[in-house]
Amino acid sequence: MREFQAAGRSVLASAPVGLEGTEAWLQSVGMAANVEQAKIDAAKNKWLPAIRGALARMPVKGRITVSGYEGSELLVARLLIESGAEVPYVGSACPATPWSAPDREWLEARGVHVQYRASLEQDIAAVREFKPDLAIGTTPVVQAAKEATIPALYFTNLISARPLMGPAGAGSLAQVVNAAIANKGRFEAMREFFGDVGGGDRAGVWESQPVLRPEFRAETRRQVIKIQKRRKAEEMI
Repeated sequence: MREFQAAGRSVLASAPVGLEGTEAWLQSVGMAANVEQAKIDAAKNKWLPAIRGALARMPVKGRITVSGYEGSELLVARLLIESGAEVPYVGSACPATPWSAPDREWLEARGVHVQYRASLEQDIAAVREFKPDLAIGTTPVVQAAKEATIPALYFTNLISARPLMGPAGAGSLAQVVNAAIANKGRFEAMREFFGDVGGGDRAGVWESQPVLRPEFRAETRRQVIKIQKRRKAEEMI
């Protein structure tokens, strides 16, 4: 979202992402610049049909969770929803600001939980709760999702680097997102074949059979429980 100042007025405008976002952006910018409504409508008639057509040609079907730290997470979620996807959760490492308020309100009106200053634990918990067809997130979120046989994509490398705004953005996510969702069967086949080999405390490269250390595991568990109890006590103060 951007703040425009013209003719003594300040107008907050959502970024031109998707059909509704672009329409709101054109209207807000035009009003801030005192452009007559007929010219604003002419700009809408020029660009909105192209965006509507691109979204229709490249639909996205499936449930997707989105998390990242780039600052464009809410915009990506908007574009995915307008492409046809179900997005129950958006987590962003960025704080809530007036500039993202219209995007947050748009998402929440469609049942999306928006989590600012999202922690890794919250992002992973969302993946576990909503069991999406695709998880978009940071490296540890992607790792956790794939371990659960859920297709996942790195937000920074594969999503935020793509165009999002205007006609170029509409449909830009569909190809990579739909391809990833279609790989669900491959993840399940790999899980069935490998089982829990290389998982947990047996991860890594071993020259011989890993030796389990139940006493070490029990001690680690005791320490973790102790830390959790201390944190809970501190929160109650």
